[in-house]
Amino acid sequence: MICSIHQPQSFPWLGYFAKIYASDLFIFLDNVQYKKNEFQNRNRIKYNGKANWLTIPVKYSFGQLINEIKINHKVNWRRKILNTLRAYYAHAPYFDGYYSEIEPFINQPHDYLAEFNIGFTNWLLDKIGIQTQTLIASELFSTKQLHQYEASEKLVRLLKKAKADVYLSGAGGKNYLNESIFHKYNIKIQYQNYIHPEYQQLGEDFVSHLSILDLLFNEGPKSKEIIIKGNQ
Repeated sequence: MICSIHQPQSFPWLGYFAKIYASDLFIFLDNVQYKKNEFQNRNRIKYNGKANWLTIPVKYSFGQLINEIKINHKVNWRRKILNTLRAYYAHAPYFDGYYSEIEPFINQPHDYLAEFNIGFTNWLLDKIGIQTQTLIASELFSTKQLHQYEASEKLVRLLKKAKADVYLSGAGGKNYLNESIFHKYNIKIQYQNYIHPEYQQLGEDFVSHLSILDLLFNEGPKSKEIIIKGNQ
């Protein structure tokens, strides 16, 4: 069984979903340290031919785990995000249909960032038509149980718990995975090789590595076909 594991992200990019599609099981790694200024609370969308950030404000203290991070509701982030999506994508071919479902989801009372990210990603998987099973790491192992292991062994423990024998890693895993630990437990590593596909966007110049929302609003029901085209 092929399993991939990744931190829950906000409005993830195409390669995130391509990795999920190529897996039999995907695990949201929510009980490891939160990393500021990455993609766990923000992603990029297109406006006036450039990539712009779409951000969920958070309350953050150094050392907190992802599933401990609360959304900062002192900022009216819901209205800002919804207004931004309308301003940027109102003329996209499939905006109205998807926005009518995104708006009530964003307006739900989520207090924790991981809860929002996981829920929204699962909603996106359903809309795209990707049926890979998803699990949450903190429901497989407590933080205390995982904390005793270094990074690669954390992954191995999750894989063994899920009865997976193949780990599908992002390409960047080549720089940090301790492959000997995987070999010790008879788990094969595959590295994702994703070539970002082009698709129809608003504006003349194509901008890659944006949130999947850009693809969804512009290509609608073709989104799944476009996403998996990049898997090599």
